[in-house]
Amino acid sequence: MLRRPVEPEGNAAVRLTIAGQSVTARRGESVATAALAAGLQATRNAPVSGEPRAPYCLMGVCFECLMTIDGQPNRQACLVPVQEGMTVEPQMQRPSLGVSGDG
Repeated sequence: MLRRPVEPEGNAAVRLTIAGQSVTARRGESVATAALAAGLQATRNAPVSGEPRAPYCLMGVCFECLMTIDGQPNRQACLVPVQEGMTVEPQMQRPSLGVSGDG
């Protein structure tokens, strides 16, 4: 389990909702860090195999942390800082290209 280091004095808390759970994070943390600290095991499913995936590199290289943040899908949660009142959901369905089959 991910554990945060000791809380520095004066570091403001931010409240957000991750996968329907109210979570307290530290200002300046990434959404991926807050999700891991809250115990979220998977942030998305792999598009081909459907296997659960979780943040890996935490620096924007691997794209394993894609989540829906405030209604916007396919956001790299490791690159998005937490904000008060933010709503975050895992992407467990296959991503859509937004293209209709009408040709």
